[in-house]
Amino acid sequence: MRLGVRERWGVQPVWVRWALGVYVVGFLVGTRAHVLDLARDGVHAYAVFSQVPLQVFFVGLVVLDPLVVVLVAFVRREGVRLAGVVMVLDVCANAWGNRHWLRDDPAQLLRLTPLVLFGVFVVASALPVSRAIARVRPPTTVSGGP
Repeated sequence: MRLGVRERWGVQPVWVRWALGVYVVGFLVGTRAHVLDLARDGVHAYAVFSQVPLQVFFVGLVVLDPLVVVLVAFVRREGVRLAGVVMVLDVCANAWGNRHWLRDDPAQLLRLTPLVLFGVFVVASALPVSRAIARVRPPTTVSGGP
C-alpha cells in the first residue's frame, strides 16, 4: 500500500518532520533568490563570477532548488541526498567565487553566514534523516472480512 504525502509526513518522527520542514523552507528561500536574480539580470545574473562553471551552476540552482523542495515534500530519500549534494556544491561554489573577499574585505563574507549555517545543517542531518525515512514502514492494514 502506498502512502499519500500527508501520511508519509505523519508517520515520520517529529524530529524528521522538523528537519524536512527546514529543508523545504531553506530551499524555497534559495529558489526565490535565484529566480529573482535571473528575473533581474537574466542569464548574466552571475557574471560577477569569472568562472563559467560557477555561473552555470548558480543558474542551474533555479532547477535544482525546487527539485529538492518537491522531493523532500514527498518525503523521498533521494530529495534528502540531493539536498546534501546541492548544499555542499553551493557552499563550495560561493566560497570559491567569493574568495577574493578574504583578501579585500573579509567582513563581506558575513553575508554568506546563513548559507553556510544552512549547508552545515543539511549535510549534518542528511544521513540520519535519510535513515529515519527508510526505517519508517507504512501502517499495516488488517484485511479480512466476511
